[in-house]
Amino acid sequence: MDPIAALLILVCVIVGGLLASLGVHMIPVGGAPAAMGTATGIATGTVQLMFGAALTGLFTASTVATFFETPSPLALVLVALSGAVGAMLMLSFTMLFANMLYVFGAGVVPVSGRVEVDPITKEPQAPYKTPQTDGHGVPNVSYISGWIGAFLGGFGGALMYFVLKNYAFPASLFAELGADAEMVSAAAAGIAAAGIFVANAILSAYNIGGTIEGFHDPKFKRLPKALISCAVVSALCGLCVIIASWGLMGGGV
Repeated sequence: MDPIAALLILVCVIVGGLLASLGVHMIPVGGAPAAMGTATGIATGTVQLMFGAALTGLFTASTVATFFETPSPLALVLVALSGAVGAMLMLSFTMLFANMLYVFGAGVVPVSGRVEVDPITKEPQAPYKTPQTDGHGVPNVSYISGWIGAFLGGFGGALMYFVLKNYAFPASLFAELGADAEMVSAAAAGIAAAGIFVANAILSAYNIGGTIEGFHDPKFKRLPKALISCAVVSALCGLCVIIASWGLMGGGV
């Protein structure tokens, strides 16, 4: 394998893993308490929510990647951006419909339980919060934080996908499959990118340890620890990908 390609794979996998970790810390997740309307966020697990957004981003990125026959810096940026937008749209609609259920189903107002005043809109939160709860729904600041988090996570996942598809598992490795080579290449890259993303998402979820509202949440200060762990894990995953690709190439340079 070309040393430059190997270095590119390693760097992009690490960057993608770090973006995934950062994105996870910015999405509003409430788990079971949110399902009962006693906490902010979406009523599901951190990993499941971010992985769903990432998969949507990967689908978008894989579609856009088909328009580029050869890899280039422009193609890399456009594919990564398409993945970011796809993930952001998925999470945006999820937060929107969650709020609709909270407002019209549970009859609660989307309001933060972690701050007295919304950091963005400056709207007071305490007067609208039900006593003995930690907020409701997805308030404005959490919604915007979720947008940013999904964008970053989708960008990181798509970045990994593009590099893995073109440099770690290119279609030329599966040339004997004929017309199916491109499909197998995309599948291998997608599975590898999704696996690395999930590993980083799980680490970040353990670092959060339950619910989080977004970048304004006190738990967001735990981010540096997660970034260190995710950098190490992503580096190990990148090395495994390089070794696997090198093996498929017959162990040659």
